[in-house]
Amino acid sequence: MHDVGKIGIPDHILNKPGALTRDEFEIIKTHTTIGYDILKKSPYKILKLAATIALSHHERWDGSGYPAGLAGTDISPVSRIVSIADVFDAVSHQRCYKEAWPLDQVKAFLSEQRGAMFDPILIDIFFANWDRILEIRADLSDQE
Repeated sequence: MHDVGKIGIPDHILNKPGALTRDEFEIIKTHTTIGYDILKKSPYKILKLAATIALSHHERWDGSGYPAGLAGTDISPVSRIVSIADVFDAVSHQRCYKEAWPLDQVKAFLSEQRGAMFDPILIDIFFANWDRILEIRADLSDQE
């Protein structure tokens, strides 16, 4: 549900096989606010939480993310968790615009982003559970 706002992004941008232009990336970034707007008025707590995640899952620990440039603990804990899971999923799986990265490269990237993109404590917890995460990933894989 964190990317539900992508329903408001044109398919030619979402499915573009190459790098996005600056203008296309600005359009992609609006999926956070679109998703938030879709979910925020729900009377259900879980969907209100989903609205928060949709809005801020691209914020970065160092404040260089979007849409609001939040930093550190100003980013909701659930959004900080989803950010790690989202990036792990994005880089470790093939997309129309890139191949899947080898797991050693994924782990190196996540480690490099500790304290920049990601909450240092949460990324440490992620790595402490690396083997279990890989088991879950394998169990839930679409591959036969």
